Amino acid sequence: MKHKNYSLLAAALLFFIAPAFFAQTQFPDTPAGNQAKAWVEVFNAGDAEKYKEFVRKHLPSRLDRIDNDMRFRGTSGGVNIMKVEESAPTKMVALAQERDSDLFRRFFIEVDASEQHQITRLALQSIPRPAEFALPHLAESELIKTTKKNLDEAVAADRFSGAALVAKDGKTVFAQAYGLADREKKTPNTLKTRFRLGSMNKMFTAVATLQLMQSGKLDLKAPLGKYLTDYPNKDVASKVTIEQLLSHMGGTGDIFGPEFDKHRLELKTLQDYVKLYGSRAPVYEPGSKWEYSNYGFVLLGVLIERVSGKNYYDYVRDHIFKPAGMNATASEPEDQLVAERSVGYTLFGGPSLRPNTDTLPYRGSSAGGGYSTVEDLLKFANALQGHKLLNAQNTELLTTGKVAAMGQKYAYGFMDQTYNDTRCFGHGGGAPGMNGELKICPGPGYVIAVLANTDPPAASRVADFITNRLPMK
Repeated sequence: MKHKNYSLLAAALLFFIAPAFFAQTQFPDTPAGNQAKAWVEVFNAGDAEKYKEFVRKHLPSRLDRIDNDMRFRGTSGGVNIMKVEESAPTKMVALAQERDSDLFRRFFIEVDASEQHQITRLALQSIPRPAEFALPHLAESELIKTTKKNLDEAVAADRFSGAALVAKDGKTVFAQAYGLADREKKTPNTLKTRFRLGSMNKMFTAVATLQLMQSGKLDLKAPLGKYLTDYPNKDVASKVTIEQLLSHMGGTGDIFGPEFDKHRLELKTLQDYVKLYGSRAPVYEPGSKWEYSNYGFVLLGVLIERVSGKNYYDYVRDHIFKPAGMNATASEPEDQLVAERSVGYTLFGGPSLRPNTDTLPYRGSSAGGGYSTVEDLLKFANALQGHKLLNAQNTELLTTGKVAAMGQKYAYGFMDQTYNDTRCFGHGGGAPGMNGELKICPGPGYVIAVLANTDPPAASRVADFITNRLPMK
């Protein structure tokens, strides 16, 4: 589930501890360089009132973004300028690294030629980590030691609450839970705690779809209308193919927005979503571009029900969770008591953490929103790589990137990404009060599963930190 683009936010903001061996560079002694230095210093200090005072005086066009800037400061820890790439009296371009993460950004600043040198442009653009700042690949023992240290620091700073697991060749080499599953009751998180998955459910939906293809019941090249003959919008039915839904190329749009907020607790079945959104036309010509579509994966769930003759939730339970041994994974409604399901806590919509109850759907769907444990996610990864769910050919088809997406490649319900020369596939999920990542890295034989009951990028930054430092094959 990608609630109001928080999964993309999670993908864009992947934070953790910056390595100390990269020193910050000197700012050029120019009007642009001096303003850049002044902005970095006041931003990094994290004092909202002093930052607002600076913006009012030097960058008034950014006054309406102060809250966003301070939220970014809180999650990034600030930025360090690592290298000046371009310098002129009124312009500077530099490489910057977030202080609490591995993420690099390109920093742009321009000032006017007046005596005050007001800032006319300031931007931080996410970029791949430059080769000159490559991170070291650590031996497994050192990786675990470093991961423990950084997790302890993140927990102490209240940046992480959840569970993290690392496995090598299918066997756990590190697993630990942190923080509280219920802050009011002081219930601690454990490795048995069930965390909401957000969009990670898309992996299960994609596996189910390819299982039906493998058994000859589905043609990925066929249009949706071949199977959903009564689908309301005829353009979607006739033009959007199954594989376009799997790869977010169908133009089917999102489910979140004013209509979702209005009907959130009324959307109890997958068909309820079709009743609400089924008359919409494609938002672009199907197949012409990539655009993340939660509704597309809702439609895949409807397709699974129609072709298999089973309720979506029963199908994934019987054909994915049970064969994999995933006894703690499901999508029961939020109004039902589920043992060891954590409470999600969010900062979105307010200055302090609060339960995310008023943002949750009635029930997780084929687009996301179920729950699991880090141990069950490892079981899923092992079953997938062991070909218990799909044969070898279709497992490769499922997980191999098809289309450029967010700087990497998207396969069928899986991202296909490279971290510091290590290829991994999996999927993340994020919404208010929930964040998760599963990364399966077949080359060196590692699996990383991280789940959090707080906002993105709590789990994503932990998973990235580990993946960026994996031992080489």
